[in-house]
Amino acid sequence: MRKIMVSLAALSLAACATTATTTDAAKPDVFATTPSQAIPVREQQVLFWDQATRDYRFAHMEDYFAGFDTTPAPKVRALPAGKPFDAATVAKLDAYLASQNAAGIMVLQDGKVRYEKYGLGFGPDGRWTSFSVAKSFTSSLLGAALKDGFIGSLSDPVTKYLPALKGTAYDGVTVEQIATMTSGVKWNEDYADPKSDVAQMLSVAPVAGESQAVTYARKLTREAPAGSKWVYKTLETNLLGDIVTAATGQSLAAYAKKKIVDPAGFAGGLFWMTDLTGSNIGGCCLSLHLSDYARMGQWVMEGGKPSEPEGWFAKAGSAQVDLGKGFGYGYQWWTYPDNVFGARGIFGQSITIVPEQNLVVAIVSDWPVASSDTYGTPRLKMIDDVRKAAAQ
Repeated sequence: MRKIMVSLAALSLAACATTATTTDAAKPDVFATTPSQAIPVREQQVLFWDQATRDYRFAHMEDYFAGFDTTPAPKVRALPAGKPFDAATVAKLDAYLASQNAAGIMVLQDGKVRYEKYGLGFGPDGRWTSFSVAKSFTSSLLGAALKDGFIGSLSDPVTKYLPALKGTAYDGVTVEQIATMTSGVKWNEDYADPKSDVAQMLSVAPVAGESQAVTYARKLTREAPAGSKWVYKTLETNLLGDIVTAATGQSLAAYAKKKIVDPAGFAGGLFWMTDLTGSNIGGCCLSLHLSDYARMGQWVMEGGKPSEPEGWFAKAGSAQVDLGKGFGYGYQWWTYPDNVFGARGIFGQSITIVPEQNLVVAIVSDWPVASSDTYGTPRLKMIDDVRKAAAQ
């Protein structure tokens, strides 16, 4: 299975962005926040943090980066206790939690909690960062914008919503090709290379009237015909978020409050970082309770009502791109054998959805490395163990 890391540059944000902090006594549903602990720009790239720093900051990202926060859902979805797993399965889950430096694991079956435990000093009232798990949220907002009529069709050209991309490598690319990362635009997602596109895209100087993603996209070139080649590009999820924002006239956080947070019944609201222009970053950087990652998975498995078009997740969560050996990529969702799909982020964040067993596995972590088979393979094994136990 191909392991992909979210944009390192997605964390190159303005720790001192000029937004107003709202007092608890008068919070609107969505409000801008400023970090309480400004850190130098050189410290804002997560891959340079040591383990102890990550362990702490992953649970406190809103203290270090600007963004938008939302209130919880007015009606929180109850997650009642379900039948605990057998002792052998619990032991395997406990061992995974400890050995993989996980901050929390929650397993739902039939909407009930069959396992919930925490590590790294994290707990049920905290919010943990998502990294590329956010991509699947942005995809869900794309579906909502289609249902609401803000976006006419997945076949629409990107330039219909982002006219600044006319005459660039993205001219002639469709919204669907952005959603599947098959634009054919040349891109370097090498996190070890400080000169790579992914390391530089959010360091580009802001331009009035456009997001940093659009500014950076205007300099890129084409390497293949649109629709012919899959290359993982965090920039393209950022552009997808910009498309949703342009079409709806709302920030991603504001639209998510209406279309995800409230209907899914989130208990802890949502924090979503912004770039240097004050735009939410579609490909990264939202923070939730572990239980709300699980609620997201349950809501998606049930069809995302009333926000999503009928059958949206059957398509978004199926392989639009075949990556081999039963794995694939949908509309910003990873697909696995046996009709399983899910969201993934670096350092071990994931939501795995098993519709045939009405099963959701949500994990938040701080792996010692951003992405590696050394950690990804045990996660697949653990989920397989859960599926076997859930079938009993």
